[in-house]
Amino acid sequence: MSLYAGYAGNLDARLMSRRAPHSPLRSTGWLSGWRLTFGGEHMGWEGALATIVEDPGAQVFVALYDLAPPDEDSMDRWEGVGMGIYRRTRVHIQTLEGQEAAWTYVLNGYEGGLPSARYLGEVADAAESAGAPHDYVMELRKRPC
Repeated sequence: MSLYAGYAGNLDARLMSRRAPHSPLRSTGWLSGWRLTFGGEHMGWEGALATIVEDPGAQVFVALYDLAPPDEDSMDRWEGVGMGIYRRTRVHIQTLEGQEAAWTYVLNGYEGGLPSARYLGEVADAAESAGAPHDYVMELRKRPC
């Protein structure tokens, strides 16, 4: 098993149970020194896609999953790793139990562009379902789309 940090839509444990059925939710936490943004508008079907970029003063709410090996391959396919849409990167997540090493996906594209209203709503709903703080969810809901 490896530890995967999901953000954006992958915060939703019900959605993840379909994408990675052998990989339970372990906990939630914060990815410090990164911020959630959108980019690669030309890669998406409905506008820009969620990604994270390094930003010393920011943090991203994440859900940590114990990812089973067959689910890793499934997630890579879902996130378009083989097509060059996303790539994996190693990160450190702060949880209530301490710091955890994990991996996550980063978009292979430039920051910029707007997500669709539907997609942004799904990201905010996923954050809310994962227990993200109210101000974090409201910040997502107020973003331009």
